[in-house]
Amino acid sequence: MARTPPALVGRTVRVLVCTEQKSFVTHDLPEVRLSFEGIEGDRHAGLTRLSDVRTPWFPRGTPIRNTRQLSLVSTEELAQVAHALELPRVLASWLGANLEVEGIPRLTQLPPGTRLFFPEDAVLAVEGENEPCTGPGKVIEGHHPGIPKLASRFVKAAWERRGLVAWVDRPGVIRAGDAVRVMLPKPVTYVLPGSPVNRKGQLS
Repeated sequence: MARTPPALVGRTVRVLVCTEQKSFVTHDLPEVRLSFEGIEGDRHAGLTRLSDVRTPWFPRGTPIRNTRQLSLVSTEELAQVAHALELPRVLASWLGANLEVEGIPRLTQLPPGTRLFFPEDAVLAVEGENEPCTGPGKVIEGHHPGIPKLASRFVKAAWERRGLVAWVDRPGVIRAGDAVRVMLPKPVTYVLPGSPVNRKGQLS
């Protein structure tokens, strides 16, 4: 008899928003309301966005669907980044995060297509990993001006720990303290016709 996988449930530590266009640093709110465009009032909200270096298959500046409406980070991974940088802490707001969650092991490793369910209807669909860049590193550096090369060191320290980007699958409200239930996508193995496959259905 197949075993039912254990439920994966975490907790929303804080919810954050950025309303300024010249900064990505976020600030705490007790709750945020989500529409199909993202968090109402957040600088990353919108049904579409302009293509950039992350989407080189489009000419830069092409309007495309916005699958990066929200940024999520993990309390545990923030602590790992801080440890790697030899800092007492790294705040979610410094990374421009909209949600900080705890209790979900290896949050950044959740695969694309994962759904995150919140108590008041909101559902997020994971687009993928939010790869680190020097932007948040410069913010961290600004809080620790006496420590050299924090901006560049952040990229390595935050690799596979930077969190996720997601889009709104169902509108609703997310509050600090909410439970978040994780639904992983069904695993799929795609094999090109003619590829050598062993008896277990795996590529040789």
